[in-house]
Amino acid sequence: MAKRRIAAAVGVVGLLGSLLTGAVPSVAADEVGSATVVPLQVTGDPADRLNLIILGDGYTAEEMQQFRDDVDKHLNVQWSIEPFRSYRDYFNVYMIEIVSGESGISCDPDDGNVRRDTPLKLQYAGTCPAGANARGVTFGTGGQAALEQYVSMIPGVTAQNRQTLTIANTSTYGGIGGRNATTTGQAPQGPLVSPHELGHSLGNLQDEYPYSSRNVPGAPYTGGEPSSIHHTILTEQQMLDQQVKWYRWLGEESLSGGPIGRYESGQSRASGIWRPSEHSIMRWIGYHFDQIGRERMIEKISGRRDDVEMTVESTPTDEPVSPGDVLWVETMHPLYHELTVTWAVNGQVVAGTNNSRNFDLDAHGVQIGDTVKVTVSDDTEDVRDPAVANGGALTQTREWTIVEEPPAPSEVKFTSSTATTHPVGGQDVVYVETTHPRDRVLDVTWRLNGNVVANPNNSRNLDLGALNLPAGNHQLTATVTDPEVASAPTQTLTWTVDNVAPEVTFELSDPVSVVPGTRVRPPHYVFREWFEMGLEATDNQDGYVVIEFQLDGDGWFNYHGWPDAPEGTPYRFTPAGTVIKEIAYGNLGSGGLTKAPFEQSYDDFVPGYGRHEIQYRAIDAAGNISAPKTFTVTVTDTNGAVALPPGAIVPD
Repeated sequence: MAKRRIAAAVGVVGLLGSLLTGAVPSVAADEVGSATVVPLQVTGDPADRLNLIILGDGYTAEEMQQFRDDVDKHLNVQWSIEPFRSYRDYFNVYMIEIVSGESGISCDPDDGNVRRDTPLKLQYAGTCPAGANARGVTFGTGGQAALEQYVSMIPGVTAQNRQTLTIANTSTYGGIGGRNATTTGQAPQGPLVSPHELGHSLGNLQDEYPYSSRNVPGAPYTGGEPSSIHHTILTEQQMLDQQVKWYRWLGEESLSGGPIGRYESGQSRASGIWRPSEHSIMRWIGYHFDQIGRERMIEKISGRRDDVEMTVESTPTDEPVSPGDVLWVETMHPLYHELTVTWAVNGQVVAGTNNSRNFDLDAHGVQIGDTVKVTVSDDTEDVRDPAVANGGALTQTREWTIVEEPPAPSEVKFTSSTATTHPVGGQDVVYVETTHPRDRVLDVTWRLNGNVVANPNNSRNLDLGALNLPAGNHQLTATVTDPEVASAPTQTLTWTVDNVAPEVTFELSDPVSVVPGTRVRPPHYVFREWFEMGLEATDNQDGYVVIEFQLDGDGWFNYHGWPDAPEGTPYRFTPAGTVIKEIAYGNLGSGGLTKAPFEQSYDDFVPGYGRHEIQYRAIDAAGNISAPKTFTVTVTDTNGAVALPPGAIVPD
């Protein structure tokens, strides 16, 4: 599959390169312990963004390209999962390349289980050897202090507005949460650990596992109503009657499979406590956030974690504004919808402003002494709690009182935009921001393949999805000009629009029989007891391509090959799953693909013999999602005549 080659040189992406002035190696770039900051995505001042900082540990100078490839894969997996997918431009992303004198990390149970001297001291245990199933990757003595020193190379980043992720150079599964999270670079499930951990550290979401120790069911929950937004002891009717917890979402089809309801186990308890969905990313990595988790994550991303304040730039509210001025706001930019902007004069909403980010006081008859108020809101359907929708994380206001003050000159240029360094997707809302003369609005002209795109409201946003572009690559430009000064300089930005969906092919183990597909019916394969599936994606552009599949319509699941196996190992399906390090994977039976093995012994577990439908798709680096394709399988019960693979659970 295509891989974007992340550049090694220190270079700032986009128009805001001046924000990173001190990011240079302190010593020779190949010296052990030396570090280089590479900005991967800079959409605004670090003080006004969440800043995701990705560091590597245990990568030698010769292995630095492996680190870059690992980062590319991790990021593209994260950007494929909502709400990171829609709100990716709310983040600045920096990569810090740190040269290690040794390859790998300490006490790795699958790589020698020995102590190694690495800059960030990552380890599977404080004392080697670690246990065979060790999975917590922590910082050893001095590691946290070293991390703080490396992160300090990025100006404007604070403990409040940052999230670090340190990637260990290993193929062994592992990681931890917190504001300084860790994961592993080449483990098949490594890229899925970080979105789960961000659910903890950013969203304050809790685990939904039914255990504390993997092979032991958690003790029954006997406490009062949990403070967690996605755990309860209430019935569905009690939630509806009291209008608490996830009552607004009950009955909705879950984003991670099945309807939103009440499913027993969570918070490391096997019973006595209930969660909203059968399986979500907070229970089994590979699935997406369900609606409850996604709503919380949107609040925290837009509100910049604990600030609870959506970023809005505007005409200064503490400086004089005169009747001839044009007020302006600059909003954040979700990838697939626009924020709503409403203007009011003396408390009366002004109609017909067409969601404009500019408000011409003279054109609207505003006089000295009048008050103008603007409200910026994110009206996403993915947030249903009015307290969140109307709170500071998703709604902001600015207000001015008009006085007399002469206008001042202004430059004609773009100040920020959708990144031009990589292709945008065919459904994206591309944006630009310009300078703001006090008495007029600069013109923005959009052109697609050289042809002017109608822009009657002089919008700084262009919804590519609304243009119904034909498949293929296109060139998009935006040019800013001064409508009143023909001789003023202009500036043009250019993007490649990738409107080509990736392709996915599948390969199965040898079936007993095959019924070929037709135009209206997918192909059907018959297997005895079990089968394996390999999926491979290709795309017309560079960048890691994320592959997903779903079993019987039960939530899209990230295809990462087979856990704890070399890259390219196919995914294995059995009637009750195969146990790897005390987790059952590839379960065709009731309850979803991934289960705790002890759950397969419950009375209500039904082995997965019979007919199943598998859909598969891919998401490329530009965000294009391929149309799902389908095949069906039947898995027959041979009553032991055909042996299950090693580690597979034998159904009762």
